Amino acid sequence: MELALAAVVIVIGSYVQSSIGFGLAIISAPLLFIIDPLYVPGPVTVCALTLSLANTYHHRKAVSLKGLQYAIIGRIPGTIAGGFLLLWISHDALALWLGVSVLAAVGLSLSSIVIRPSNPAMVTAGFLSGFMGTSSAIGGPPMALVMQHEGNDFIRANLAAFFIVSCVMSLFMLASIDRFGSAEALVSLPLLPATLVGYLLAKKTMHRISHRKLRLFSLTLCAVAGAGSILSVWV
Repeated sequence: MELALAAVVIVIGSYVQSSIGFGLAIISAPLLFIIDPLYVPGPVTVCALTLSLANTYHHRKAVSLKGLQYAIIGRIPGTIAGGFLLLWISHDALALWLGVSVLAAVGLSLSSIVIRPSNPAMVTAGFLSGFMGTSSAIGGPPMALVMQHEGNDFIRANLAAFFIVSCVMSLFMLASIDRFGSAEALVSLPLLPATLVGYLLAKKTMHRISHRKLRLFSLTLCAVAGAGSILSVWV
């Protein structure tokens, strides 16, 4: 039952991310953490890496490595900082961090803040993405906030390309602090088919659903998941 629930969560997250550029981790991490803390952050990151490879190939013509290089530079120290956070954070503190991260991301998505993708902004977004992505698997919101006013294909392509590099960095960091080993790798494997199912469903059906409705649905689901993660600390 737990595996079936985890697979459904990953399908939904994969569908949303394939449609709007990000969302797999922000939707799935809080819910999977409640099902089994072993899923976060390693196995969720493996799913994100798999999905990013598929999405980058699909949108490869829109990838712009020139803009991403500054985000990758910022991502390196952010990844290290996120890894160190996991060395001392407790189970309950991680659940709280997950919930707060998700609710903050929802708030930023609904705000009227306009940030242009300048080089300093990309470095800062890369750092925050690395810190959040390594510690909680939720690294998409900072980068999505910087890119939100670009074209849809540009957002999907470049977020996916960035996530490939960032997920690899996070997995190496997690392995170095003993937070991604054989147990986490085995747990990841059954989730990979669910990741690809969400991707394929999105490719076949996302043109039938308006971007606005999908965004509102994903933000609502994120808010529920984030609040649930916070409440689980006291339940």
